[in-house]
Amino acid sequence: MGDALTSLVAFIVAISILVTVHEFGHYIVGRWLGMKVLRFSIGFGKPIWTWIRGADQTEYCISAIPLGGYVRFLDGREGPVAPEDDGRAFNHRPIWARITVLLAGPGFNFLFAIVAYWALFLGGIPTLQPAVGDVLPDSYAAKAGLEFGDKIVAVGDVVTADWESTLVAILDHMVTDGRVSLTLEAANGRQRRATLVVGEDASRLTEPGMLFEGLGFRPWQPPAIIGELVEDGAATGAGLLPGDRITAVDGEQVKTYGDLVRIVSVRAQKDVLVEYVRSGGAFAVDVVIGEQEVDGQIRGLLGVRASSDIGDYYYLRKYGPIDSVGAAVYRTWASSIFTVRMLGRMLTGDVSIKNISGPINIAQFAGDSAQRGFSEFLTFLALVSISLGVLNLLPVPILDGGQIVYQTIEFVKGSPLSERAQIIGQQFGIFALILLMSFVFYNDIARILE
Repeated sequence: MGDALTSLVAFIVAISILVTVHEFGHYIVGRWLGMKVLRFSIGFGKPIWTWIRGADQTEYCISAIPLGGYVRFLDGREGPVAPEDDGRAFNHRPIWARITVLLAGPGFNFLFAIVAYWALFLGGIPTLQPAVGDVLPDSYAAKAGLEFGDKIVAVGDVVTADWESTLVAILDHMVTDGRVSLTLEAANGRQRRATLVVGEDASRLTEPGMLFEGLGFRPWQPPAIIGELVEDGAATGAGLLPGDRITAVDGEQVKTYGDLVRIVSVRAQKDVLVEYVRSGGAFAVDVVIGEQEVDGQIRGLLGVRASSDIGDYYYLRKYGPIDSVGAAVYRTWASSIFTVRMLGRMLTGDVSIKNISGPINIAQFAGDSAQRGFSEFLTFLALVSISLGVLNLLPVPILDGGQIVYQTIEFVKGSPLSERAQIIGQQFGIFALILLMSFVFYNDIARILE
């Protein structure tokens, strides 16, 4: 229940922030270009709070349904325009001004992402070097010669500094020709090239959760080395010490700290044999696993914390105020182009359409990122903001991109589209939106039932 509430609150906060940014773009640019704004609303439906201010008596509203928002400009197509407002209606302004206002919403979404990334880069992002963990036998990774601990230095010509850029590059190369060329660096510093050849299996591997399983390797994780002991914990009572590397619990092999947590969590109050390495020697000790309650469930607790000393696999990625701007612009641009490419490849069938997420899945991501801290939540907001910017530029009549198409046609032909043509376009847009929403809800529910 707690996780669901967190996800719901985080989702509403995220949507409210990003919609406000988007609509503020339309609002402020419209005002700069001389248009009269009648209403600025965050949310749809009945206004529950309204504030009227300014010479134009603009209504600023918080409405009942916090899943969107809108800006309403004075428009001569909706009724007569008072003489004192002559020339200030949306449809009375030059076409270039209308298109600028329509572009401003998505533009502010991209600007928000740049500012978010700038703040993240300036403050420093703890980053785990992209590296290979366990390699599954007879997999694409095994056939390519990938080994545990290999650092992924580059994918094709793209230098990879973190997992986000690595995954984007892997997906991009994989769906292009079914081949992923990697530059790897072994523990001794020697670099080599390896190629993952997936061929026509690329589309299947783009399905949610299938990439690593399908390629046949897991991301590298910190080893199960004890960094700190919890006072009066099970490990302390058994004589384990900081620096010990746990290799097995109850007969199950432990390679990473994640393995340790997974194995221990289901063994609350059980007496298990913990095997470990200390100063080059192998030892074993009986330990009675402790317990803790998490979200109403009892989970096993060994009473240790991971070591922060994991060599150069972990580093703090930080830029100065000026360098952060360039890095933020590049990250936003790269993510935008990647989103466009993936949407195009979904249409051609090269990428699984199961990747399209709806509100349920987005809410889960929002809750998870919020629980991991402000930096993770801000990163999530930046990514969703980019997606909103791209989606709103699609040439669908009820979206900004579709309205831009209308304005461009008016410029070319010298007069607006007929009312009938616009109505047909709006109906098509509504049908497309309903179809899309039905599909994303299906995807969300299917993920829950898997």
